[in-house]
Amino acid sequence: MADHTNKQFDVDLENVRSQFLQMGGVVEAMIAEGLEALTSGDMSLVDKVREREREVNRLEVYIDERVANILARHQPTAIDLRMLMAVSKMLTDMERCGDEAEKIATMSRRIHEGEARHLPIIELRHMTENVLAMLRQALDAFARLDAVQAAQVVRSDKEVDKEWKATLRHLITYMIEDPRTISRAIDLIFIARALERIGDHAKNMSERVIYMVHGADVRHTGVKNTERLARGEAAEPRGEKESPIASEPQ
Repeated sequence: MADHTNKQFDVDLENVRSQFLQMGGVVEAMIAEGLEALTSGDMSLVDKVREREREVNRLEVYIDERVANILARHQPTAIDLRMLMAVSKMLTDMERCGDEAEKIATMSRRIHEGEARHLPIIELRHMTENVLAMLRQALDAFARLDAVQAAQVVRSDKEVDKEWKATLRHLITYMIEDPRTISRAIDLIFIARALERIGDHAKNMSERVIYMVHGADVRHTGVKNTERLARGEAAEPRGEKESPIASEPQ
């Protein structure tokens, strides 16, 4: 009987993992299609993004229910419990990534349906590629329980933040120099901001992966300490007011 229960637990756990990875794949497609709608003007992509957003919402509810059922039926401990707790938190971040991708698609439609003669020239493809890479790496780290790769995503978020700030400065300059660009520049600011937020959510999910693997809460510890904890090393003290973070036993 116990063997049967253990097998069912493994099946349920793997189902949660695979469904979460599927959800991540849908969100990746949404982000790519949202930007493609902006650059190509293909508005059919906006409709695709909205269809995918409904799929993301369905998966969020489904996975959340499965997690609750596993916790109630099997009462897991150690790393399995940490994984379920992490997935429960990561679901929110992934769903919000989908929301941001829908915003990108909506703004893309607004730009192309509006007056485009005074559109500021700004390149967002590189920032999008960086954000997509972060999301893929976060999902890969989750799939392989790779805390070191997860820490790399946390570091990558710094670069995305720099790109967001540079984009904002450029668009403000366009608006000051040519007020006719203000309306479209604001739409582009919303798109760039959505990309930056997706990067934040990918970072959050990567921090959860490190928690899954080592039981260490790396939020607000700084990039260097995150990397140390991801390698299984002790964190360096960051001041008297901050107590060191100890890892849970495996």
